[in-house]
Amino acid sequence: MNMDELRSRIDALDQKVLECLNERARYAQQIAQLKRSADAPFYVPEREKTVLEKLTELNQGPLSETAIRSIYREIMSAIRALEKDISVAFLGPRDTFSHMAALRVFGAAADYRPLPSFADIFTEVERGRIDYGVVPVESSIGGSVSETLDRFIVSHLKIINEVMLHVTQNLLANCPLDDIKRVYSKDNALLQCRNWLRANLPNAELLEVSSTAEAARRAATEPGAAAIASKLAAQTYNLGLLCERIEDMAHNYTRFFVVGRQMVKPTGDDKTSVLLAVKDRPGALYHLLLPFADSGINLTRIESRPSQQKPWEYVFFIDLKGHVEEPEIKTVLDVVAERAANFKILGSYPCAPLQQYD
Repeated sequence: MNMDELRSRIDALDQKVLECLNERARYAQQIAQLKRSADAPFYVPEREKTVLEKLTELNQGPLSETAIRSIYREIMSAIRALEKDISVAFLGPRDTFSHMAALRVFGAAADYRPLPSFADIFTEVERGRIDYGVVPVESSIGGSVSETLDRFIVSHLKIINEVMLHVTQNLLANCPLDDIKRVYSKDNALLQCRNWLRANLPNAELLEVSSTAEAARRAATEPGAAAIASKLAAQTYNLGLLCERIEDMAHNYTRFFVVGRQMVKPTGDDKTSVLLAVKDRPGALYHLLLPFADSGINLTRIESRPSQQKPWEYVFFIDLKGHVEEPEIKTVLDVVAERAANFKILGSYPCAPLQQYD
């Protein structure tokens, strides 16, 4: 077939795809009516995980698994918006990595609300003024985000999903590399790229600002200025992407939690996060962890934080593989709860797929 014939075939397929998308949307609107009558949540992460996994299993190419997930994330986002306007809070401003993580979960059609602090995110979601919040919990380089963990000590919100974001730093500017005299970015971004900066821009002035988005804004308005920021910021501020992935350590990932007010059903590939405090006696932590080991339950993270109740009293955050509704997990957690001075299930949620890492 020649090019015109091939394009004619594509046009016909586009018409079919459009008809199928609108048919899918009409079914979703009927489901939305059932959700309203049952007071059920409109964002259902366990359902979305199941849909995406089925699609990637059925996919025979040439589209990659990552491409299929990206396409259907936006399809589900647009159709979800027909059911209900979903509001999502994240640590502002826009065009930061927190914003990118929120987009990775909810797609472009959600109502995004950048907020100035983690406390504001939790408070707005707790009071029902915003539907969901996206907060960073740990980084592969910097470790845990203490402000997020501390909020879970006092909050009744649940963890309902997680997202893994591969954090890559990029040099953005509207001038050639040789003309750059100043580089703006957040303090940790400048640190992550210090070897590259030393080798490629040894004479440039490095200036710290409040966020990578603010760095991009300044670079867009000042001659001879550049920013270390995300590709999303480059698009927003119309900056050229001079150099990609300039961070010194390639394996820089940040894990984010989605927090909300609902409980999530099992998918067969889940994690559970719990918070507990040990009783003040020898071997207390050992006896709390022993039931997990005896049952062969994999603990993927354990970390201590001050309890905020008494001096030198600590609570432990534990992540484990499995869902709280699985009988074996429930049995072990019941034993641990009896042995702990304080115990709280923070949530069970789908494991982030490996494809979200890149």
